[in-house]
Amino acid sequence: RMRLRSGAFAAGCLLAETLGVALFLRGFFPLPIRARREPRGDLPAEPAPPGAGMVSNWTEMPPPLFKKVVLVLIDALRYDFVFGSKGKQFMPYTTQVVEKGTSYSFIAEAKPPTVTMPRIKALMTGSIPGFIDVVVNLNSPALLDDNLIWQAKTAGKRIIFYGDDTWVKLFPKHFMEYDGTTSFFVSDFTEVDDNVTRHLDSVLKRDDWDLLILHYLGLDHIGHMTGPNSPLVGRKLREMDNILRKIHVSLLLKEEPSVPNLLVVCGDHGMSETGSHGGSSEGEVHTPLLFISSAFEKRTGPPTQPELVQQTDLASTLAVGLGLSISRNSVGSLILPIVGSKTMREQLRFVHLNGFQLSRLLQENTPVYEKDPGYEHFKIAERSHSNWIKLYLEGNNSEILLNLGKKVLKQYLEALKTLSSSLSKQVAQYDMYSMTVGIVIVMEVLLLLLLSVPKALSSRAEFEVSLSPPLFSLLFYLMCLMLCAVHIIVCTSAESLCYFCSVSWLTAVGVMMLLSALMCGILSSVAKILEISRLPQKIPVVSSSSWSEIDVLILTGTIGHVLSLGASSFIEEEHQTWYFLINTLCLVLCQELCRNNFLLKECDPQHSTTVKTNSDSTRKGFEYNNIDIPEEGNAKFGKAASSAELIKRSDKWISLASPWIILIFCRLLRSLNQTGVQWAHRPDFGHWLTSSEHKSELSFLAAVSLLMIFFLVQRRCSLVSKIAMALGLLGVYSYRAAIGNVLFPWQHESKDISK
Repeated sequence: RMRLRSGAFAAGCLLAETLGVALFLRGFFPLPIRARREPRGDLPAEPAPPGAGMVSNWTEMPPPLFKKVVLVLIDALRYDFVFGSKGKQFMPYTTQVVEKGTSYSFIAEAKPPTVTMPRIKALMTGSIPGFIDVVVNLNSPALLDDNLIWQAKTAGKRIIFYGDDTWVKLFPKHFMEYDGTTSFFVSDFTEVDDNVTRHLDSVLKRDDWDLLILHYLGLDHIGHMTGPNSPLVGRKLREMDNILRKIHVSLLLKEEPSVPNLLVVCGDHGMSETGSHGGSSEGEVHTPLLFISSAFEKRTGPPTQPELVQQTDLASTLAVGLGLSISRNSVGSLILPIVGSKTMREQLRFVHLNGFQLSRLLQENTPVYEKDPGYEHFKIAERSHSNWIKLYLEGNNSEILLNLGKKVLKQYLEALKTLSSSLSKQVAQYDMYSMTVGIVIVMEVLLLLLLSVPKALSSRAEFEVSLSPPLFSLLFYLMCLMLCAVHIIVCTSAESLCYFCSVSWLTAVGVMMLLSALMCGILSSVAKILEISRLPQKIPVVSSSSWSEIDVLILTGTIGHVLSLGASSFIEEEHQTWYFLINTLCLVLCQELCRNNFLLKECDPQHSTTVKTNSDSTRKGFEYNNIDIPEEGNAKFGKAASSAELIKRSDKWISLASPWIILIFCRLLRSLNQTGVQWAHRPDFGHWLTSSEHKSELSFLAAVSLLMIFFLVQRRCSLVSKIAMALGLLGVYSYRAAIGNVLFPWQHESKDISK
């Protein structure tokens, strides 16, 4: 047997746990789809027509469809803010253009995580960023992947940007002119947008730009602070509507008949019913996408439901509109109505370039790309396209050519949709084998820790590891062989790439040995516990490491809470788990206190014997030290004993009442704010207080709370600290009064106070 100190044992478990978590995370965060980093070659030519002597050498990119493009990105613009009742009420001009103007409207679906920086990457590269991009959202490094901004700058396009400085960090030295605003002062609803709008009048009069990007943050800040149903949302939407009208009118006035301008309106993500974002609810992933240009046909007839497209489709569509190459890593497909005014040959050229780029990306990231349905559909469409080109070059202008062109377009669109879907699935494809190995390591370490807790918390603080050669050495080698065999089978039969299969054999065997050693340690601990339980106990011994009911409850609750985080529904409603655990813990504490204060003294002879022994030993101690206690001292000693007994009784009743007081306050806290997702819309005490009708009650409660804070804390403070704290608390109340949350006693509700 080998003995380990608790510190050494904990350090070993921590190292193994770190390895398990690292393996799991490596499998959980899949690598993004990437094209090879090599110089961009010439564009592919049109599919060669069948037959001898017929050649189509169109290898150039078609000319730009639009002269100037303005991209207006409204942060957290939810789809129903434009297409729903709020749009009709607060965005009348935009609604009129959508329903009756020369525009195309879509609902763009964003992939989680729905936070700003990954969404900007998706809009400009056409790729799907992963959850790991959330980590770098606060410190956005420069974007090195092929993207629309880089393509435009390389082609000589002049780009101007105003808005969220995340763009400036992602695309440094790309903008001819820029003014970035920080996105983390979420209480700023006004200045953050005024800093963008103040440039509009001057920049719209100029002709020295080709691409103008505006990123407005105010709506997102309002959502975070007050939610999507706040009156402030309507005001902000009306402000955005006026800005869009100004831009649209200016583009129409400066437009040339030959090459029209384009206004694009979109959101990076939406917002949930509580005003937050980052998840995958419908309100968070669905955003409006509007294309407004005189190049489109005027809409007629009743309004129709906007078509659903992917957010990544914007990068491909804007690239074609600006006459640029599609980004190599883009998984988006062209939105065909935007190029619907061009000739059939140009439309086929656009979709062929998009299909060629997607099929090439699939080839570089999938070993068996030939079997992919999207690749097969693309090759079929290419053959049909070559037949169409043959008819076109022969000068055939009949109805057959038009019908065949429509058929080829349909085949291309089906291929683009399937290719895009295949590539998108690869981004969300988890490395299950690496995740499983990581989970097994973590669970084995957790089980070993649970079995060793009584020993580790004992007075000796040692953990005994049994290394019995007859049993566990043989088991160890057998488990190693079995795990190595499983590893070989998985790695030779897996179709997709697996990280754990790509590591060296020495590393893989080391991990298998660790798994086997942990399992042997668990079996050894279980065998020892069973062996001790079978031994007859002649002398009852109270173990210092025995577990009480509260210990079991805390351990069970902790494990249950951790397991509940494996489901998104439990994460969204995590507060319900805490409510249950706190209530249960309070009731068990109440039972424990009742037993200790009432039942234990009457029923437990060991307790009374212990008390008696303690008193006898105290008396003997006085006699042993020859200490004489005089009568006065004896009286004082009796008074002290009686006061101590009184304090003990009051403490007993206070301790008994504490769990019930905590339960009452917990119930009040549950009524204060409805949180989560399922019941966030239900009325609560917080909504009652913050409503305009009850501003006086909220003001009174806030004032009393701040005064209580002052009186509870000031007793231990110096005079300077008291003055500073009083001024600070007064500042808190004054700030809330300035933004309209509470009232001063002398202030009438109808009058606004000066900020």
